[in-house]
Amino acid sequence: MGKFIWLCQIRSLLFVLFFLSVVDCCLSLSSSSLNPTPPCLPEDTSALLQFKKTMSIDDSAFYSYCYPKTNSWNESTNCCSWEGVTCEKATGQVISLDLSCSKIVGSLSSNTTLVHIRGLKRLDLSLNNFSASSIPSGFNQLVSLTHLNLSGSSLSGSVPSDISLLSKLISHDLSGNDQLKFDSHENLLLGWVNMSDVVPTSFMNLRSSLKRLSLEFCDLQGDFPSEIFQLGYLEYVDLSWNSLTGFLPKSNWSSPLKFFDLSGNHFRGGQLPPSMFNLTQLTSLHLSSNRLEGPLPSHVTGLQNLNEFFLYDNLLTGGVPSWLFTLPSLEYLGLSNNSLTGPINQIQKPNSIQWVDLADNDIHGEIPSSFFGLSKLTHLDLSSNNLSGVIRSDMLSKLESLETLDLSTNNFSGVINLDVPSKLKNLTEVNLSNNKLRQFPSFLRYAKSLRSLDLSKNKIQGSIFNWESEGWEQLIDLNLYNNSLTSLEQLPGKNILTLDLRSNLLQGPLPAPPPSLQKFLISDNKLTGEIPPICNLTSLDILDLSKNYFGGIIPSCLGNFSRGISIINLQKNFYLFPAAVERGRTERSLSILALFAGISVFLTPDLDSIRKKEKKGAFFGFPATANGGVVAGVRRPVRWSMNNLSGKIPDFCVELSSLTTLALNDNILEGLLPRSFVNCTVLRFLNLANNTLYDLFPRWLSVLPVLQVLILRSNRFYGRLDHPMATSSFISLQILDLSKNEFTGPFPKIFFQSFRRSKLVAASRLQPQQVSNCGPENYKNYVKLTMKRLELELDLDKSLTNFTLIDFSNNRFSGRIPEALGELHALLVLNLSHNRLNDTLPPSLANMAALESLDLSSNKLGGRIPSELTKLTFLEVLNLSQNNFFGPIPVGHQFNTFDIDSYAGNLGLCGFPLSKKCGSEEERKPPTPKLVEDEDSAIPFIWELVMMGYGCGVVLGLSTGYIVFTTGRPWWLVRM
Repeated sequence: MGKFIWLCQIRSLLFVLFFLSVVDCCLSLSSSSLNPTPPCLPEDTSALLQFKKTMSIDDSAFYSYCYPKTNSWNESTNCCSWEGVTCEKATGQVISLDLSCSKIVGSLSSNTTLVHIRGLKRLDLSLNNFSASSIPSGFNQLVSLTHLNLSGSSLSGSVPSDISLLSKLISHDLSGNDQLKFDSHENLLLGWVNMSDVVPTSFMNLRSSLKRLSLEFCDLQGDFPSEIFQLGYLEYVDLSWNSLTGFLPKSNWSSPLKFFDLSGNHFRGGQLPPSMFNLTQLTSLHLSSNRLEGPLPSHVTGLQNLNEFFLYDNLLTGGVPSWLFTLPSLEYLGLSNNSLTGPINQIQKPNSIQWVDLADNDIHGEIPSSFFGLSKLTHLDLSSNNLSGVIRSDMLSKLESLETLDLSTNNFSGVINLDVPSKLKNLTEVNLSNNKLRQFPSFLRYAKSLRSLDLSKNKIQGSIFNWESEGWEQLIDLNLYNNSLTSLEQLPGKNILTLDLRSNLLQGPLPAPPPSLQKFLISDNKLTGEIPPICNLTSLDILDLSKNYFGGIIPSCLGNFSRGISIINLQKNFYLFPAAVERGRTERSLSILALFAGISVFLTPDLDSIRKKEKKGAFFGFPATANGGVVAGVRRPVRWSMNNLSGKIPDFCVELSSLTTLALNDNILEGLLPRSFVNCTVLRFLNLANNTLYDLFPRWLSVLPVLQVLILRSNRFYGRLDHPMATSSFISLQILDLSKNEFTGPFPKIFFQSFRRSKLVAASRLQPQQVSNCGPENYKNYVKLTMKRLELELDLDKSLTNFTLIDFSNNRFSGRIPEALGELHALLVLNLSHNRLNDTLPPSLANMAALESLDLSSNKLGGRIPSELTKLTFLEVLNLSQNNFFGPIPVGHQFNTFDIDSYAGNLGLCGFPLSKKCGSEEERKPPTPKLVEDEDSAIPFIWELVMMGYGCGVVLGLSTGYIVFTTGRPWWLVRM
């Protein structure tokens, strides 16, 4: 019976295997019928077979790994199935031929049949032996060719000039052919072709009859022979944007030279050769982005036909000679980003120059009055120099053709507003930022075409009245950031897109903004009242109303804008923590962290000095009263009467959202977090600190794929965190601040395990995601953090590549610190202070190799400090104070640098830096732990019961013993 069952099982297994093989065969046939190999075009088959007949195979002459691919070619089979041949699936046309390393020997004749494969896009004949034959001239017929590789194929002779006619060619490799010459008769035009393997000295073989040489963007590297520039018939040279080095010839330049472009290389040398300035036919001279040094010549007689002269981004020194503005044909002059010191010399006979860029130098002195005789000037950029004096409106008005003017970042002391009609009718862009102007230039009133105006970082005072903006009807961008403006009669511009009024002294209510606004920045002023009507700003991208005195509620319509808006900043963001500053080593260590993370460090004022100054009438924001927080010892920051937006947070991201930054911190917002936040799929930064929000931890935010910063500090969030979350929780999170809330329960082991795929575990290799750079150039996203009573300001756009932080301080977490915390290998800052954590420290904390700041103070931690923590070689800040640690303090690496403040309040510790030495065994025993109970704790009551029971037990025991031994009963107890 058993044998029968066994046979049945075997038959069943064989049937299943047969069935599966049939299904697999059917699927294979179906797949092959759906995706058949396309039939090769007859003309392509013929051309390939003819090429094979002209070549032979030599097994002995090549590398062992080479093999003859053409052995599979047979006219009875479809050429699309031949090795090395790739066809277009739709048409069967051969588009790629790879015969590299195929042991081919023979000559490439001028009538090779390969040029008849008209659809060919890639041709690779490298590592063969073409017996010192020349490259056939017919390759120009392959009009679709994008990649040509003939390297290492024993070619010789001249490179045919018609290869330069292949307009789609993007890669051209002729390296490893020592006998090959670039021997074009007149033109060698191979721009944008990859020639990274070509040695520049090979161009020494160019014929003396060469007229045009175009090798721009070819990835050429190495020294380029300067003798090429001396060829007698050379008219056009373009070697721009390679990695070439070399020197300019000192003499014997090609006299017919008209166009010369070496920009974007590494040519170097001392003073520019004077002979170069005697080229009478030269019309364009481009030497930008090299390493050319020395001054410009003081006198030039040649260059009479020069139209373009660009030498920006070099190492030029000296003055700005006047001949630059007298050359009769010069229209474009670019000398920015050098080390020119000036001054600008007086101009005797101003020419017809139109475009002048002398920015980013160190030119000093005043602008000579003769400079304003350049009546054809349309573009003038003198920014980022050391120019001084005043800007005379009457002189500036002579530049009637001027369209763009940039005099920013100089030392101009002001503008003389003479009452003369301005003729600057064509002026569209003006940048006078970062000077010392105290009033609006009057010539701007008549600039009816003005579209962009930047007067930021000046000292302009007073108000913006209607007449100030009379000529600004066409204005699109206005930047008045960091001035001393006090009031607004109206917001300027009717069609304005970007308005930046940050960091002024503006007071009173904010006028209604124009509906065209896309970027509205008016933070750090003294504006009052409610947020003005903004529901009609349907194109808004950035809204920053922070650091004002606005009240009321957040308009509900603002949440509807999140479909197009990217940044919303309504924070107060102006507070200091009332705690004494730990100076000395703490300042130094945080400075090191600041340097690493790209952050700024600000010290909060010392309490004693605050009290002293308050007694003298000085107010620092910390009133020394029982209710103010300083005297009473309350740790929450004192709220300044700045933005006090109230009510609930409106729903954001109800629809598809582009919101990346939302800062609502330092207000008095209340209630629950809107669950619509889960739809903010591109949100990077969420700061809700210092409000009165009352909710459980929003673990549903963990699904946001690019959330990097989550700050819920100083609210009323409550509950436990030891609930499981998705395995992909917070995959981009780098800063998590839950400090100063009401979280309770055991320390969340599962919570940290959910971070295993986050950037807190693996250091980010990505660059920080940039918000669109179409806003004001100096607008940044900042977040303020507090570490060891130091306030840090973090630039999100620059610093989030590597900066990571977890702050769970000032809650009521209890239990043991989980081992899983050690898996956060990329964490820089960890603060778990002022909780109820107990037990010993897990040695796995030593696995957080990047850690620079660790604060575990004011808990109930005990045991010995693990010696493994000395492996934290980047640790600069350590605070283990006010715990129950005992035994010797570990020695080595960073632990040799910490002071006694790091261990204060641990009576059982000994060793450096404490005065208590670790000698006897008694000193190594744990001390009696400090017991700190809450006022409502049941522990004191339990101890009272224990002591009562102990006392009663002693009395009862003594009485029983006396009776037993005096009476002799009971007898069984006496016998014991």
